[in-house]
Amino acid sequence: MCAQYVRLVGASQRALAKALIDRAPLNSMVKISEEKRSLDANAAMWAALSDISRAKPDGRMHVPEVWKSLFLHAAGHAVQFEEGLDGRPFPVGFSSSRLSKQQMSDLLDFIFAWGTERGVVFTDNRDAR
Repeated sequence: MCAQYVRLVGASQRALAKALIDRAPLNSMVKISEEKRSLDANAAMWAALSDISRAKPDGRMHVPEVWKSLFLHAAGHAVQFEEGLDGRPFPVGFSSSRLSKQQMSDLLDFIFAWGTERGVVFTDNRDAR
């Protein structure tokens, strides 16, 4: 049996998911998770992080990848920083691709609010998410 994915948007999809479980061979695995963040939301996040990186708010100069980790950490997600070969810290660990749609929306709200308070001009439409 190949992997099966069912998006639970109504009663018929729930019935299908239950039927698939009933037919699944022993030792099969079932995973139910919230819908993940969209590609549009991901693109909006990277555009916002790039805007923040160019703006250098509070004199902080980081590449967008580091800003992403700083915002994920500030939003309560587990992020770890390691010392690079050049002695500068770099982020490892948590990936934003694991965020649910709601978590990504909350993260974008936080990024835009934080940047706006510091005068960052955002070039992307935040409604793209």
